[in-house]
Amino acid sequence: MASSMGGMFTGQQPSGSHPPTGPGGPGQPGLLTGPSGNRGANNTLVDELEASFEACFASLVSQDYVNGTDQEEIRTGVDQCIQKFLDVARQTECFFLQKRLQLSVQKPEQVEKEDASELKNELQRKEMLIQKHLTKIHHWQQVLEDINVQHKKPTELPQGPLAFLEQASANIPAPMKPN
Repeated sequence: MASSMGGMFTGQQPSGSHPPTGPGGPGQPGLLTGPSGNRGANNTLVDELEASFEACFASLVSQDYVNGTDQEEIRTGVDQCIQKFLDVARQTECFFLQKRLQLSVQKPEQVEKEDASELKNELQRKEMLIQKHLTKIHHWQQVLEDINVQHKKPTELPQGPLAFLEQASANIPAPMKPN
């Protein structure tokens, strides 16, 4: 798969490969050329994404915008830069989705291996999370048990029908005498 994406990252076609084509075949523009087909040999989607990202920040810190008084003009310029970045990001995402689709058609066992690996990693992560929660549960159970043991210390508990009232009244503080 790395060799099939070689042209995207380097701007060069790998030796022995064909120029990039669109999903419909050789007559359609490829993923490495812009919508109008004018993307240069060294200007890839990644380069355009990086340039549009830098343009977003440049527009935010540009002295023209800092010293400018027309807020609507500033907002329009920033919005245009952000929209360009989002458009190139969508094109990049589309490129990778199409490469993923090609891989799934050409090598379905590779996709299954990746899915199995992702499931194993997720299972491992969840097992670790369960262990973490079990550790916390055991800790708090021990805290509760310690509290219960402290409250259950044997004391002289009165017996009889008024035992509860005697115990409750023992916990009420005596009234203070006025000075």
